[in-house]
Amino acid sequence: MVGSRKSSRLSSLGIIEKTYLGILLVIFGGIVLHAPLSVGLGTLAPSYELVFKLWKELLMLVAAVAVGLILYDKRQFKILNEPLMIAIGVYVAIHIVLLPVFWQGLAPSVAGLMIDLRYLFFFALVYIALRLYPSSRRLFIKVGVVGALIALIFALLQVFILPIDVLKYIGYSTKTIVPYLTVDQNHDFIRINSTFRGPNPLGAYAGMVLTILVAFTMKHRVNMDSRRLTIVGILTVGGIVALWASYSRSALIAVCLSIVIVLGATVGRKLSRRTWIISSVVVFAILGGLLLGRGNSFVSNVLFHENPSGGSSVSSNEGHVESLQTGMSRLIRQPLGGGIGSTGSASLYGHSPLIVENQYLFIAHEAGWAGLVVFLLIFVGVLRRLWERRQDYLALGVLASGVGLALIGLLLPVWVDDTVAIIWWGLAAVALGAHHD
Repeated sequence: MVGSRKSSRLSSLGIIEKTYLGILLVIFGGIVLHAPLSVGLGTLAPSYELVFKLWKELLMLVAAVAVGLILYDKRQFKILNEPLMIAIGVYVAIHIVLLPVFWQGLAPSVAGLMIDLRYLFFFALVYIALRLYPSSRRLFIKVGVVGALIALIFALLQVFILPIDVLKYIGYSTKTIVPYLTVDQNHDFIRINSTFRGPNPLGAYAGMVLTILVAFTMKHRVNMDSRRLTIVGILTVGGIVALWASYSRSALIAVCLSIVIVLGATVGRKLSRRTWIISSVVVFAILGGLLLGRGNSFVSNVLFHENPSGGSSVSSNEGHVESLQTGMSRLIRQPLGGGIGSTGSASLYGHSPLIVENQYLFIAHEAGWAGLVVFLLIFVGVLRRLWERRQDYLALGVLASGVGLALIGLLLPVWVDDTVAIIWWGLAAVALGAHHD
């Protein structure tokens, strides 16, 4: 009888483990299609629109219950006592404590909690999964590659074959997500979305993919067969085209910085001082040429987002500056923040919408100075541990792209976009969890 009960328990746990890993893989792979699926299905069945938008958060809750049962059965709660897990717990606690202090209403508060915490929650879930099942690393990478192929091949189709407004046929509009944007209302420069919520997230994602590809190539230059070369080639071309067609300046600068970090970590010591000096001179010459060519229509539109022949009444540059000034002013005046759900898309459900185009000021406005400090400790802690494992291409690529995304965060709330945030933090968890010391 005892043996039968034990066999039944182990069988149930096996199902729970498979369900847990399966849910994480579905979220990790399906997130690249979140925008078109949520818009398309929401258009077909408006009554269930909220469910379609929250599918990943709902699945994370199921995964949390599953991992709780697994940790209990395996007596592995010590994983939760690791510094990163504790820091994430503190960050969550700050949000919970501040929630009633500056109550924004039910809808803004729930939306704010999800936006602020979902990517760290996903990081924790994937990290625990990789600590318990290190061999699943390969499966996560395969799913990530398939997702990248889907997103970037669709970007290629948007640029070269499909009509620019093709996404309108599945429900994209000014009421959901616009099917495409332009550079300051100049229709000579169309900014594509691919499967993302907008051009800037697409640019950030493309930069992330390109950085990891460079890291992979530098680490496996002599070990790539024809299949790998084909995949790397498709992703490289797709990533470059998507990055360019997004016309995201922050993403372009970020990917340049990220690739320099990868090259510095892999071949930097092998390069002579003369090579470094020449490279620096070339870079500064290019930057100087761009500044001198600011009067050129292409340079002024693409790089400086200035449309001298008309365009929008307020340029994107002016919008960034105004948002930054507002965010800094509120940061100084509000050490406890403005309340969970008081910023970004969550605030649209309330009475005082506020857009802050800076990730760090965004966090400070949501969770105050304490929340910003704890988040920075978490992020820097992840980057430090990735640096310690830089001999692994994935850790190096995620580290370098993370620095690039941190740079984007100075101009945009980069972690607010669920796709970019969940993919990067998920990859970070895969890189760290599978190689725990």
